[in-house]
Amino acid sequence: MLIALLHAVVSITFRADQIVSGVAINLFAMGATQFLTWIVWGSSANSPPVEGMANWALPVAWGSWTGGVNAVIGHYPPLVVIALACVAVSHVVLFRTRFGLRLRATGEHPEAADTLGIGVRRMRFSGVILSGALAGLGGAFLALNTHQFVKNMSAGRGFIALAAMIFGKWSPLGALGASLLFGYADAVQMGLQGQRIPTQFVQMIPYVLTMVALVGVMGRARPPAAVGKPY
Repeated sequence: MLIALLHAVVSITFRADQIVSGVAINLFAMGATQFLTWIVWGSSANSPPVEGMANWALPVAWGSWTGGVNAVIGHYPPLVVIALACVAVSHVVLFRTRFGLRLRATGEHPEAADTLGIGVRRMRFSGVILSGALAGLGGAFLALNTHQFVKNMSAGRGFIALAAMIFGKWSPLGALGASLLFGYADAVQMGLQGQRIPTQFVQMIPYVLTMVALVGVMGRARPPAAVGKPY
C-alpha cells in the first residue's frame, strides 16, 4: 500500500505519466527489497525459511441441498480463499455501491464526476491504494508458498496480472477467469518440466499464452475512457 501511495502521489498529485512512474517504481522496488533483505538478514538473495502455508490450509467441502457435507474437496491456503472472496466483494463494491459508482465515474469521465461534487483526486487515491493492498496479498502468497522471500520471485507475474485485467475486460469476474487461464498455463509448464522438452520452451508457455490472449482481445476490450490521463 505504501508503494501504491508513492505511485499515486507521483501520477495523481504531480501528474506524471503512469507508465513511466510504474516502471520506475518497479525498478526501485527490485533494488529496495534486496537492500532491505541484506540489512535485516544479511543476504540480498533471500530471507531465512519460515513456516509455509501447508500447515495453515483450510478444508473446503461441497454441501448437498439437504445440508449435509458430501466430501472435503481439498485443503486450500487461507489467502486463496481470501482472494476468491475479494473477487466477489470487488464486484459488489464496484457495481452495486455508491463508492463503486463514484470510483468508476472518476475513471470514465472525471470532469462530470467533479461537477457533481465528487472528489476525483480522493477517489483515485483510494483506488490506487486499494489495488496496492491486493497486490500485497499476491506478494504474501508467493513468499508463504515458497517459505521465504527470494529476489525477483514475482518473475513477471505482475505484468501477467495487467494482461489478465485487460483480457478480463476490466471487471473482477473477467480478471478471475483470465487469471485461472494463465494460472493453468503456469501449472502446465511446471508439469512439463523434466520431460523431453527444452526447459526454455516450457517456461515460455504462460507468457506466450498471455501474448496470444491479448492479441485476440485487443480492440474488443474497452478500457475506462480516462485511464492513464491526469486530471
